[in-house]
Amino acid sequence: MPHRNDGMSLPESSHFQFAEDLEICRILNGMWQVSGGHGPIDPAAAVKDMFPYVDEGFTTWDLADHYGPAEDLIGEFRRQLTAARGPEAWESVQAFTKWVTRPGPMTRGVVEQAVDVSLRRMDIDRLDLLQFHWWEYQDESYLDALSHLSDLRDEGKIRHVALTNFDTERLKRIAGHGIKIVSNQVQFSLIDRRPEVEMAQFCLDQGIHLLAYGTLCGGLLSDRYLGAPEPSRAALNTASLSKYKQMVDGWGGWELFQELLGALRSVADTHQVNIANVAVRYVLDRPAVAGAIVGVRLGVSENRADSARVFEFNLDQSDLAQIDAVLNRSRDLYQIIGDCGDEYRR
Repeated sequence: MPHRNDGMSLPESSHFQFAEDLEICRILNGMWQVSGGHGPIDPAAAVKDMFPYVDEGFTTWDLADHYGPAEDLIGEFRRQLTAARGPEAWESVQAFTKWVTRPGPMTRGVVEQAVDVSLRRMDIDRLDLLQFHWWEYQDESYLDALSHLSDLRDEGKIRHVALTNFDTERLKRIAGHGIKIVSNQVQFSLIDRRPEVEMAQFCLDQGIHLLAYGTLCGGLLSDRYLGAPEPSRAALNTASLSKYKQMVDGWGGWELFQELLGALRSVADTHQVNIANVAVRYVLDRPAVAGAIVGVRLGVSENRADSARVFEFNLDQSDLAQIDAVLNRSRDLYQIIGDCGDEYRR
């Protein structure tokens, strides 16, 4: 069993009061990469690798019911953690899951059964955060689902109810029905700044947080791709790289992307960090953003030391001016795609 390592800890600025009873790490450990499409994962090695993340301050996990074994890995980690260190050790960990269901009637039984499955797989009594996704806005049963989830929250099965990939129009509709949500998880990066058009201001007004994913564009926003030729389809060998290369193409193409990486490298040099650090810091500083989700390759590779550097510097006006000089020449993805989440509903 791994032993606690207190040799490294994140600064106070790395944590955020997400709700009155819930504090999170502002860099969340994204578990999409255990779902398939990113290479094989050894479950035992993955669980073992979760200990140093938590010990070093990366205490918040982002997962989903459809991320392969993600919920099961959390359950096994909880069992090993509490067996080694006692039940109180789990209190410092936050595990945020999602419910991604097909449209259709959302009865109390359907909703509660889905919650119970996640509780059982994660081996916990209450979900910290249940992030709800809905594919088809024309089917307004999502309002029924959220009403039942709110009841389950009030009954103690869920600590907080949240959303993922909802647009601003639906956020307003949900708020208008008196349904209390704490966050919406959306794609948000230097490439995809659609949340800034409408959503961020509404969230600020309503006290709703944004959790950002895709912040590193699957790894494209990194030093590895600075000066690199445009990758072939075969070279885009993970689900993330393939997805976010399409976003780069829509945003402005590889040549402009190289200019952006160059500007980010210049800013990174100023602060003695790397391109990925600057990309994450930029998004964390945007209005309404509570945290950014950075994918983890559990049992394969780790980037904890790199990620920790995000909290060691701040971007000033000169830095932002260098970055904006490139961003201002890109295409408007809001006009091309639509609001947040619309890429899943076209």
